[in-house]
Amino acid sequence: MIVWLNGTHGAGKTTTSALVQQLIPDSRVFDAEKVGETLMDIKPTLPWTGNFQDWAPWRPLVVETARRVLEYTGGTLVMPMTVLVEQYWREISSGLDQHEIPVRHFVLHADQDTLRGRIEGDTDLGPSTFRLAYLEPYAEAARTWLHGEAEVVDTTHLTPAQAAQQIAEAVKA
Repeated sequence: MIVWLNGTHGAGKTTTSALVQQLIPDSRVFDAEKVGETLMDIKPTLPWTGNFQDWAPWRPLVVETARRVLEYTGGTLVMPMTVLVEQYWREISSGLDQHEIPVRHFVLHADQDTLRGRIEGDTDLGPSTFRLAYLEPYAEAARTWLHGEAEVVDTTHLTPAQAAQQIAEAVKA
C-alpha cells in the first residue's frame, strides 16, 4: 500500500511523513522528489521546464520505483510529494492501480496565511520564492480537483504529530 501525502509547500508533508512511518508497522518513507533529482543529474541536462514533474519520464519512474520497492520489501510506502497537476496525478494513480497497488491519498491542507507564514518563517530552508510561488496553484488545484480526490487533513491548527496520528488511524481503520 501507498500512503501519499500531498499538499503544497509548508503544509508539513516531510515532517508528517516521518511521523506516519513511525505509526504504521512495516512502512518506509519514499520521497518521489529523489526521482526528480536523479533526472536533474542527467548530463547534458534535460530541457528545463521549471519543474521536473513536467518531464514525461518522472511520472512513470515514480510508479515503477514505488512498485519495485514494494515488490522487494512489502509493507507500506509513505510518500510525501506535492502533485498539483491533475493529469500528472491521474498518470501516477492509474499507473499504481495497473499494478494493483492500493493508494490512500491524503492532502495536508492549511489556509493561505498559515502556509505563507510557515514558508516565510522556515528556519531550515529559509524564505523561498519557489515555495511561495506554489501557493496559488495549490489553491486552484484544491478548488478544482485535488480535495475531491483525497482525504483532506487540515493542518492549520494541528501539530505534525496530530496530523500523523489522524492519518495513521485512517489507514488502520
